[in-house]
Amino acid sequence: MTTSAFDLPDRLAAKADPALIAADERHFVDIAESLEQTIADLSGRLDSERKAPGGTGQEAMDRDLEIHRLTARLRTLRRFGLDLCLGHMVAADDAEPVYVGRLGLTDSAGRRLLLDWRAPAAEPFFGATHANPMGLTSRRRYRWTRGRISDYWDEVFTADGLADDAARVALDDQSAFIASLSANRSARMRDVLGTIQADQDAIIRAGSRGALVVDGGPGTGKTVVALHRSAYLLYADPRLERRRGGVLFVGPHQPYLAYVADILPGLGEEGVQTCTLRDLVAEGASAAAEADPEVARLKSSADMVKAIEKAVRFYEEPPSAGMTVTTHWDDIWLSADDWAEAFDAPDPGTQHNEARDRIWDELGTILLDKQGGDVSAEPFRKSLLQNTELLTTFNRAWPLLEATDLVGDLWSVPAYLRMCAPWLSPDDVRTLQRGDAQAWTVSDLPLLDAARQRLGDPEVSRRRRRRQAAVAAEREEMRRVVDHLIATDDSEMMVMSMLRGEDLQSTLVDETALPGADPDLLAGPFAHIVVDEAQELTDAEWQMVLLRCPSRSLTIVGDRAQARHGFTESWQERLDRIGLDRISLAPLSINYRTPEEVMDEAEPVIRAVLPDANVPTSIRSGGVPVHHGAVSELGSILDTWLAEHAEGIACVIGDPTFQATPRVRSLTPELSKGLEFDLVVLVDPESFGTGIEGAVDRYVAMTRATQRLVILTAHPALRVDELRHPAARDTEDGRRV
Repeated sequence: MTTSAFDLPDRLAAKADPALIAADERHFVDIAESLEQTIADLSGRLDSERKAPGGTGQEAMDRDLEIHRLTARLRTLRRFGLDLCLGHMVAADDAEPVYVGRLGLTDSAGRRLLLDWRAPAAEPFFGATHANPMGLTSRRRYRWTRGRISDYWDEVFTADGLADDAARVALDDQSAFIASLSANRSARMRDVLGTIQADQDAIIRAGSRGALVVDGGPGTGKTVVALHRSAYLLYADPRLERRRGGVLFVGPHQPYLAYVADILPGLGEEGVQTCTLRDLVAEGASAAAEADPEVARLKSSADMVKAIEKAVRFYEEPPSAGMTVTTHWDDIWLSADDWAEAFDAPDPGTQHNEARDRIWDELGTILLDKQGGDVSAEPFRKSLLQNTELLTTFNRAWPLLEATDLVGDLWSVPAYLRMCAPWLSPDDVRTLQRGDAQAWTVSDLPLLDAARQRLGDPEVSRRRRRRQAAVAAEREEMRRVVDHLIATDDSEMMVMSMLRGEDLQSTLVDETALPGADPDLLAGPFAHIVVDEAQELTDAEWQMVLLRCPSRSLTIVGDRAQARHGFTESWQERLDRIGLDRISLAPLSINYRTPEEVMDEAEPVIRAVLPDANVPTSIRSGGVPVHHGAVSELGSILDTWLAEHAEGIACVIGDPTFQATPRVRSLTPELSKGLEFDLVVLVDPESFGTGIEGAVDRYVAMTRATQRLVILTAHPALRVDELRHPAARDTEDGRRV
């Protein structure tokens, strides 16, 4: 290290006192040397792994996982450098500081230079408070700017926590955190690992068994908890490692995923799969919103998703009558009991399309046993493939099915829907029918997903046969090559004859290089699933999550008050109904993000429709009152803000005609959920609608602001209380109603 790790501005010259930072400087020199050596070692190991034979089966999987692990760790080390270090803490029983980092790091002698933030020993760095110091006497947090420390803050938990009077210039318990709250926002979520608060850290480190509900209002750090918990669990819980399923993170929409995209890689975790519910189904990208609320309601139940099982079972009934099967050797009677025996052959849980080959093989075995004699199995089975009557009967009884055809039939064949969902009334059945059965909507996605999971890929059988044919062709070609080598071998020991060994010939054919289907990385099963903005999921959509999480190990993050379609029941009641039984609740009640000026106006908006809403308490004042004005002021307000703020990001919510710029987003209330902006401008919030949906949209949009909120209306004379009740209007004679 040729320069200091500290780059403190002139106004913080007192903090540059060597008495305060000399020990840190020495430690950073050791970290720099260790980083250089570690990167060299990891690069060498990665090269060796990549050059090693791929192997097969578990061996190949282990090699791929090791390559992934080494690559991710190298990328993190190269991305951060010294700023891997978050700060240090001093325990009461050991005066030597313990430095906490994004990753663990040791020097060549085995001395610990950085303690991984997820390690149990690092918990006091985040969890210590004055009420519960957790054995610490002091803690220091750093602020890094372009790879160097631009500020730092010390906290003391005992009277002798900082013995040197000079150290008091850095003594400021809340500055590290408050500075992070007031910092300008950008298009990506800021790294907040160094300022995780005690209440958030306790939830991040909670166990993974069962379903943990993180319930918190705007600004409480729910998303921060969800992301950091994903990284923590992968590190701390061996039951969730990638080879056992890993972790899936489900967000509400694509702007949200783009906003948080840097957080998990910054925590050293690149193996967490992230998606929205739409991403779980191929049709999700183009699915339209459901125009009819009644259709959406009917499709939102878990019972409707479960009707898919009955819809598939309709195509899995063995023939009730026997038949004579004519072969090249004899006529064989195939009874109804024989059909039933064959249809029972697949293992429980085998997907419908995958089971076809197993049933066909069993039919061949039954017929071959009845044939008897000296007939060889291979020619006999080939002859069955030429029996049109047998194939036709089999295909009718157990056809290959597409998920889109199966679900489309529900919306176009009333009798089929009545059979699969007998609880629907005749009016309900008529309501669900539509002209274009495959004009997919968001409400169809859970049913399409359930159908695809139950049916499997209709191409799997054809792909398997093509693969088997390719392997056979490779083996035949290898046999010809071996025959040629042996025939031309003129060595005394005839070494080429060893190539006839069956094991050796098998290794000469690389089956992994043969064509196959790309795996569906979102199909699961996953060992743990994190769902953010979970209050929006319908019972049907929850089935999409549960299908991928047989362990029922879930982190459920949400706020009942931000549910656009209402959430009047408790979390316990909602989750009991969808099939979860081990549920614990972890509330967050402190609003770290939203200034109290904004919350003072936002709280009555949601209380009007949900009196028991979990409205959090803001811990800071922005000093800027909420501005009310006319829609015509939009341009001047944005121009003034941009001129006064060289950094930061704003958002216009509610004006679809506004064209976004690099520093001013344009979003609907729904797509703003989970995001945050320095300035939020609400345009005509009355137009967001009435009832609970309109109130929630206004509440969500208002609470995206971290510094300033502006509300522009078509009727600027409207008072604040009328925002809470947008049905209020002027009559012709000027009276308010």
